[in-house]
Amino acid sequence: MANSNHIVIMAGGIGSRFWPISTAERPKQFIDVLGCGKTLLQLTVERFGDICPIENVWVVTSVNYAAVVKEQLPMIPDDNILLEPCRRNTAPCIAYAAWKIKKRDPKANMVVTPSDHFVTDVAEFQRVIKSSLKFASESDAIMTLGMKPTRPETGYGYIEAALNTSTLSNKEVYRVDSFKEKPDLDTAKQYISKNNFYWNSGIFIWSVQTIVNAFRVYQSPIASIFESMLPVFYTDKEQEVVNEKFPDCRNISVDYAILERAEEIFVFPAAFGWSDMGTWGSLYERLSHDLNGNAIISKNVELCESHNCIVHTMQEKRVVIIGMNDCIVAEQDGELLICRMNEEGRIKDFSDKH
Repeated sequence: MANSNHIVIMAGGIGSRFWPISTAERPKQFIDVLGCGKTLLQLTVERFGDICPIENVWVVTSVNYAAVVKEQLPMIPDDNILLEPCRRNTAPCIAYAAWKIKKRDPKANMVVTPSDHFVTDVAEFQRVIKSSLKFASESDAIMTLGMKPTRPETGYGYIEAALNTSTLSNKEVYRVDSFKEKPDLDTAKQYISKNNFYWNSGIFIWSVQTIVNAFRVYQSPIASIFESMLPVFYTDKEQEVVNEKFPDCRNISVDYAILERAEEIFVFPAAFGWSDMGTWGSLYERLSHDLNGNAIISKNVELCESHNCIVHTMQEKRVVIIGMNDCIVAEQDGELLICRMNEEGRIKDFSDKH
């Protein structure tokens, strides 16, 4: 079955919350955020290594990031790097990949994943993905992974699962009762007080035929656009036609376009040390800490009487931090951020203006 498994990595986001190390020119998925010698995109490809052959790995990204994707993933065939001429959210992104994969392999199974997630337990991650692919290949199911919550998080959407009955073919898979928008703190506390609410990971699993049919039923204008492109896929005219027709796609997420409208929606609740790396706070949670609670990704930093800070200064400058608590300190290419952790929501507004 592995040769029919395909991994689609969505890598077109701009990652403005990680300014200054992440910019519109080089977003966070292309950066060694963790200080481990590999970018988030490279780590994403690596953890799927046991799921499918490299020729079945696809990256959907902006035309502006074509060079950096090829630089970081030289092993991926050029035909598998799909270039969007403009941003149209996740539904058109996924549709492009689905129709192109379908032309090559009509019986394919797909995993769709963002490029900026972090996973600590890769073995458990692979077990869950393989089990989900088997379930999707034997049914018409549209599946998503739900992460078991560890705190009342307001930065994630939630999935309400029907835990009273698991599916017959997989006792770990349940029907979805509803999807919930990112909640306020009180609502998040209510969610995690129950045992059937999970963080929405944004990782999806389905057969290519299932998702193509879903687009035809629920988003026929998008389906028609990619049906019309089928003759040029894998030819030298593909990019020209994509540049012309892709902007006509509706700007809509796959959650609104398909998941909240379809009937056969299932969730696999999982726990493999997941974070979407969307904020400095989420990065801090995943890093190891010193005795004072500081998380340090730096070549040359000294902290004195400082507690619960995250420091990301990978360039050569010496950094000395004295008497600071609960702060973010980050430097890249001459731009320096010093911010209290509880004010990091303002970073995106600032980076968007600059």
